[in-house]
Amino acid sequence: MRTKFGLLVVAGVAIGFATPAVAQESLSGAQALYAAAQYEDALSTLNRIRSAGISTSDVPAIEQYRALCLLALGRSAEAEEAIAAVVTANPTYAPATSEVAPRVRSAFTDVRRRVLPNVLQQKYLASKAAYDRKEYRAAGEGFTQLMAVLSDPGVADMTEQPPLSDLKVLAKGFQDLSVVALASAPPPAPEARPEPAPSRTAEAKTVAPRIYTLADASVTQPVIVAQALPPYPRKPLRPVQGVVEVVINEQGVVENAAIRSSIDPLYDTLALAASKTWRYNPATKDGAPVKFRKLVQVRIQP
Repeated sequence: MRTKFGLLVVAGVAIGFATPAVAQESLSGAQALYAAAQYEDALSTLNRIRSAGISTSDVPAIEQYRALCLLALGRSAEAEEAIAAVVTANPTYAPATSEVAPRVRSAFTDVRRRVLPNVLQQKYLASKAAYDRKEYRAAGEGFTQLMAVLSDPGVADMTEQPPLSDLKVLAKGFQDLSVVALASAPPPAPEARPEPAPSRTAEAKTVAPRIYTLADASVTQPVIVAQALPPYPRKPLRPVQGVVEVVINEQGVVENAAIRSSIDPLYDTLALAASKTWRYNPATKDGAPVKFRKLVQVRIQP
């Protein structure tokens, strides 16, 4: 049958809503109560399920029905909080247009548009943190999910202008970088045995290794093995250039990077992230590998 709020129900089970692995009997009971227009009882059942503890994947199923019950009871503010919980757990979620009444669909749309910028920003920060930790698989999955939402035609008017348009450029760049980094990541090194702690005398004599530069004529410069820059996110109207400074350690890995001449605020971020995947044959002095400070010129033509 169809309730006055337009949710199509067959044998007490709603059509159009996902039903993850929550306590199915309790959720089915809440659905049946909702179908019978017993909204208070349905809401109480859902609140008990919620209080018992549910996983993130279960949130949309519970909060969808809580929102519907609250809307039916005229408790709009609480319904909006439930809808916000759905969007936070699953930013791609939107009720099927053919299965819900216009009032319900409008409520979901309005709340989603309001909370989406903050949700996407948090998703970006979490994915970027995974990238910085060199957890490239997790980072790639996070940026892929982020791009799926940012490419949704339903929010195109929001994602085509700042701040979401900038976030889209960064997410796409980091998505590509994660794929490259994952493909080029070396296999994990065997676990090393811990070395005995140095004595106080040894600690006192420890000196940070010198970082050589082009000014040191006796040093052989590092040789590029991989130094790919990410694609520029838009077609430039004029030549664009900048400088990235990197410190390459004795293993040929970039251990530090900084922008010495800005290319573009968004592209600076992508270039610095890309530098973490660059690899070199290290610089040498008298045949031994040494640290080396290198300036990488970035030039982008229209």
